[in-house]
Amino acid sequence: MPPEERQLLLDDRALARTLLRMAQDIVRQTPDPAHLVLIGVQRRGVELAARLAAAITDLSGAEVARGAMDITLYRDDLEVVGPKPIVGPTRLPVDLDGRPVWIVDDVLFTGRTVRAALDELADFGRPARVGLAVLIDRGRREVPIQADVVGERVTTSADDRVEVFVRELDGRDAVELVHVVKVGA
Repeated sequence: MPPEERQLLLDDRALARTLLRMAQDIVRQTPDPAHLVLIGVQRRGVELAARLAAAITDLSGAEVARGAMDITLYRDDLEVVGPKPIVGPTRLPVDLDGRPVWIVDDVLFTGRTVRAALDELADFGRPARVGLAVLIDRGRREVPIQADVVGERVTTSADDRVEVFVRELDGRDAVELVHVVKVGA
């Protein structure tokens, strides 16, 4: 395995501040937060959506419905995932018709995950509006998708990775940029 260089982009305190700012942005863009639905993309988007929902409740006083979606079977590159993909649950707490819905994901890169999430969302109803909130936008799109709310924008190369850690799954909160060092380059 080639050597890697890691750069801390957000520590636990910076991640908490970023999520609070994102929650404020979502509230500003949502006329009636009482009807808001946040849907996290499996895996880490679900945990981020839960934290955003709590912050939005604190800010607005409205209880925020939240759900989870696994976009695996909606991917346009399913053959890359493998012959027996592990599919997690899609849980939507309420009818989405006529409600403002926000898709929450950890990293926006090519846009293909969001495209798949939009395809899946269409199978569950017709929201009044669909917004996209991402913790990290690393650019380099392959499809014309952009986020309405972005925690941080990071310039990366195609070979870099952005790793998001959440305490619920990883035991810590952090975001790291991982750069593969090319030996002899």
